[in-house]
Parts: sequence; structure tokens; C-alpha cells
Amino acid sequence: MTGLNIFLKNRLLAALPPEEFALASPHLSPVELERGRLLYDPGDRIETVYFPHDCVISLMTLMANGAAIESAAVGREGAVGLMAVVAPRVSLNRVIVQAPGLASRIGASVMHDLSARLPTLRSLIDRHNEALFGHAIQSAACNALHAVEARFCRWLLSCDDRIDTNMVQLTQEVLADMLGVQRTTVTAVAGSLQTKGLIRYRRGVVDILDRAGLEAMACECYGAVRRGYERLLPASFG
Repeated sequence: MTGLNIFLKNRLLAALPPEEFALASPHLSPVELERGRLLYDPGDRIETVYFPHDCVISLMTLMANGAAIESAAVGREGAVGLMAVVAPRVSLNRVIVQAPGLASRIGASVMHDLSARLPTLRSLIDRHNEALFGHAIQSAACNALHAVEARFCRWLLSCDDRIDTNMVQLTQEVLADMLGVQRTTVTAVAGSLQTKGLIRYRRGVVDILDRAGLEAMACECYGAVRRGYERLLPASFG
């Protein structure tokens, strides 16, 4: 995929009518995001908006003792930094790339000016922010109430929705942070899912072998979050 079409891998950008996309696209630039790249830390001024194409970006909530847990993840259904388009903002989360890939970036101030002139873009930003807020609320309940195995399945499925391969590059340390558990717990859960034939787990890589099986074991939050995006942002996934 080359030229302007590369931007259309992102569902939000693809939802713009041609005339609005034509005005926004000259301000977008593609960027390769490597795994582990830090985009913002808590308190950082949000100056850049990122539209993932085939990468996954996590919003991590940090504790004073250094512990962290994922509160939401964003892929090609949305963007990170859109709150700063409404008004200047500092980040409330650590925002870090979990699955590497390509994204488009644009200055938050440029997006602010565009949204003031482009009604569909403004509506998409509002709906995305609502969907992301719902995602974070669901994640808070999920992390408190659901078993680690079910949450692990949910996370793998949500990652699989957003990338172009069934191979997810994840270390035990990253998975432990995502789920808010010890690395030994991740090892045990991954081993159990591998024994069931749902995944193949090797150092730093998870291969999804049986998506239907993962869906059967995932908690209700996977479907709830997905439906939330699809309700507010038609064709967010797929």
C-alpha cells in the first residue's frame, strides 16, 4: 500500500469523506513505531496525535511504587492523543508501543484547526473519545473482577484485531505489566493455553492457533469493548 492509500488502513481516517481527507492528508506523515517506544509519560504535554495502521499502542496507568497496568489499547480503529485536539492536554498515562508497526502522525494543534473546519472529523474525534473512555471503564472492571486466564485471552484477541498477523510479539515482562500480575503467573497461564492448543508460546512471541477457542475462554469484556467501538465508530474492526 503506497501513497495516500497507506493512511486509509486506519479506520478513523478511512471514515472521512473524500473532501475532508484531502484537506487532512497533507498534514499526515507515516512513522515506524518500534516495540517499547515511549510516546508520552504522565504529565507530558500531548503535542502529537498518532493514528495506528498495524501497530498496538497501550495506555498504562502507573502507581507510585512503579507498578503498572493497561487501562486501554488503541490500534487501527482509532488514535492516541485526540483529547489534546479538543483543548491542550497533558497525558494522564504512560503511552507506549506494545506491538510494532506503522502509524501516521500529525500535530495536535494542526488537528485542532482541522477539526474546527471539518464537521465529520470533529464528530469522529468526539465519538472516538467516548469509545475510548468506555474502553477504560470496562478495563478497570475487568482487571478487578475477572480471572487472569480470561483477561489474557481478551488481550490476545484485542491485539489480533489490530494487527495483520496471528503472531504477537510480547515478552513475559510486557504481558505481566498488561495484566498487572507476576511473570510467574504469565508463564503458568501461557502454558495452560498452549496445552489446550490455543496458542504456541515461545520466547517473546505468542502465535494464535485457535481464535475461536480464545473467544470461548475470554471474559465478556472483549465483546463489550468491541461493541462499544462498533456502535460509535462503524467499521472500527474487520
